[in-house]
Amino acid sequence: MLLPGTQLLHRPLRCIRALGHRPSRSLMNLGELVSALNDFASLSLAESWDNVGLLVEPSPPHTVNTLFLTNDLSEEVMEEAVQKKADLILSYHPPVFTPLKRVTWKTWKERLVVRALEHRIGIYSPHTAYDAIPHGVNDWLAKGLGACTSVPLRPSTAPSCPAEGTHRVEFCTDNTEHLDTVLSKIKDIQEISCLTTLPARVEGEEQIRVSLNCSQKALLKVMALLSQNSLYERTEILLLQKPLLPHTGMGRLCTLSEPVSLLDITERIKSHLKLPHIRLAMGMGKTLESPVKKTALCAGSGSSVLKGVEADLYLTGEMSHHDVLDAVANGISVILCEHSNTERGFLTELRDMLAIHLQNKVNIIVSETDRDPLKVL
Repeated sequence: MLLPGTQLLHRPLRCIRALGHRPSRSLMNLGELVSALNDFASLSLAESWDNVGLLVEPSPPHTVNTLFLTNDLSEEVMEEAVQKKADLILSYHPPVFTPLKRVTWKTWKERLVVRALEHRIGIYSPHTAYDAIPHGVNDWLAKGLGACTSVPLRPSTAPSCPAEGTHRVEFCTDNTEHLDTVLSKIKDIQEISCLTTLPARVEGEEQIRVSLNCSQKALLKVMALLSQNSLYERTEILLLQKPLLPHTGMGRLCTLSEPVSLLDITERIKSHLKLPHIRLAMGMGKTLESPVKKTALCAGSGSSVLKGVEADLYLTGEMSHHDVLDAVANGISVILCEHSNTERGFLTELRDMLAIHLQNKVNIIVSETDRDPLKVL
């Protein structure tokens, strides 16, 4: 019963969470996170000269709550990572590339390692593995061209197929006693694998077919042995080639759905990369109104990947002066945007893709201080 003069107020009920029960992200063990990153982009796709993977590891156990993304790990970016309490830095470019003979406070790259270990921050670099993967850096760069189809300029091959050997040797014989002697000597040769013998019918005769895998070096010894034992003329040699991985590899050759003028394509690229200026070299006989149908591109430094490719336009971050001259002489226009400007914008897409891949188990942030060192004044 209400007392006289009192009023009943109708207010919506509010659900108050007890402090300490707010939903939060779960942590990931560093080893678990590195394994997940390797699954996202296999390090086997990186170029052989590259230095990729986990480069700096704090003493275990090390858990990761915040993953910090950057294109280049400068000292300014490292300070930002420290301030934002990063547990692992994913630096697209490897900050440790050439071997360090010492870790002191003398050079800036040594200081990066010191700072990382002092603050228990790991450093991981994928570099050219991210160039190769579908939906990686080069496919992101290709989005700036507009609607197009693309194929890798240098396709990647399956890393583990075949598992062993570069060549397969097959031969047949009907002399089993003689074969035992030959097989015994073959087994003594190093870099021989997958040695098998099977019954076979050759021209109506029962024989034994021998098959083996071997390296280039071992091939010479195997063929010398077969030649000595009069088996050379019945031998087949097969080159074991690894299958190509679809949509995977270095660079991209992009075919636009509709040709556009060189002027229009430059404006599209500037908009995609959020750049007020880019550098353009027009191919011999070309103008700003010349149509562009095929574009060969490579994020970063593209000279070695683009050289000799037939296209209307080359798009990359940087090329040598003489490689630009060669392209122009062949009627190919060249757009240069500075090295990291063709890569950095990928980080925002990477953040979203990794959030899904890592099931939102860690907080992922993109550096705000990372930038290309070159400016146009």
